[in-house]
Amino acid sequence: MPTDHTDASQGLTNLGDPREKSGLLAGLRVVDLTRVLAGPYCTMMMGDLGADVIKIELPGRGDDTRQWGPPFTAKGESAYFISANRNKRSLTLDLKSEKGIEILKDLIRDADVVVENFKTGTLDRWGLDYEALQALRPGLIYCSITGYGHTGPYKERPGYDFIAQALAGFMSITGPADGEPIRAGVAIADLASGIFAFGAIMAALYAREKTGEGQQIDISLLDSQLALMSYVASNYLISGETPKRYGNAHPNIVPYEVLEAADGYMAFAAGNDGQWRKFCEGVDKTEWIDDERFATNPARNRNRGILIPLLNELFRTRPISDWTTLCEQIGLPAAGINDMAEVFQDPQVQARNLRVEFERPDGEPIPMVASPLKIPTTPARVRLGPPQLSEHTDQILRDLLGYHTRALEELRAEGVI
Repeated sequence: MPTDHTDASQGLTNLGDPREKSGLLAGLRVVDLTRVLAGPYCTMMMGDLGADVIKIELPGRGDDTRQWGPPFTAKGESAYFISANRNKRSLTLDLKSEKGIEILKDLIRDADVVVENFKTGTLDRWGLDYEALQALRPGLIYCSITGYGHTGPYKERPGYDFIAQALAGFMSITGPADGEPIRAGVAIADLASGIFAFGAIMAALYAREKTGEGQQIDISLLDSQLALMSYVASNYLISGETPKRYGNAHPNIVPYEVLEAADGYMAFAAGNDGQWRKFCEGVDKTEWIDDERFATNPARNRNRGILIPLLNELFRTRPISDWTTLCEQIGLPAAGINDMAEVFQDPQVQARNLRVEFERPDGEPIPMVASPLKIPTTPARVRLGPPQLSEHTDQILRDLLGYHTRALEELRAEGVI
């Protein structure tokens, strides 16, 4: 580490070091070179479990999603950015400058994990490829998230969630049977990539505990989206038949779809023949149990065009609340289709504490969706709110790298930070 910028009175760590806080990943340092959603979601999961996540952002601009709104908070932060960036510290750094690269390397010397989602080859050109960083920090876990991975004919293409949904076949099975293909209403390829990256990093860290060796991880939106095709892809690989769209219905299970009740639409499923018999008995339709068209799931699947209209006719006779109560009594899955306001009013969502609120030092509350990682013995928690741009730049460079005030002023004047 260069010495001409350091101040002997500044230690490399202090009592405020986030690595000293509690959490399953306490003591882990992550250098986060990601933006938008897939990478930030991955690193947020690590931050929720106690890792010290240092988010590197472009000076004066930051993560693109800081501008993706409305809505914005009173302080002008976008809800999109907030959704994937809590439990991180923001350091602005110009990685196109030599000094910026040197600062980044100094941070990596004391890091455990680097996560990046630059276009394939970008970090190689900056001298930050896997081999170079392993030499700098032996045992480093190096995770890349790209649109198509680091191999294959598409590796240079920019990656977008929407395009991955199209290319991996998801849109071909989503939407009404007689309508246009539809993408998911949330960026599932991005989010799945972040979750898969998180899992791969955890496995690599576990292996390092035994071997001391680092790992290179190559996650792509395309791979992740295709993995989410799961049994639909398996259906094709086994049968050779191209799956089609079923709207809200299921290709293998009947009934398993949206039905129309007296006061709106609801989701209903009878996942096996035992549940189907219970339902028929509960609604006094015992004749359906022995009807050869409906007696077994394969039969119901073949005759869905007959059965579903009969079910809709039946369901329209009662409100959703009656149907969900009945289904709960007989052990069948069913639910009304909640909008987001209804979701956060739902008693189960409230009981699981799935809405969390972080209060900034100025008293501004920031509501967020809580971590789904429920670990009662060592809970995930919000230690830091979503950072304001460059909020922790001086703190990080002073506490971790020993920069004094004059050096920070010079770096800021040069546009490095």
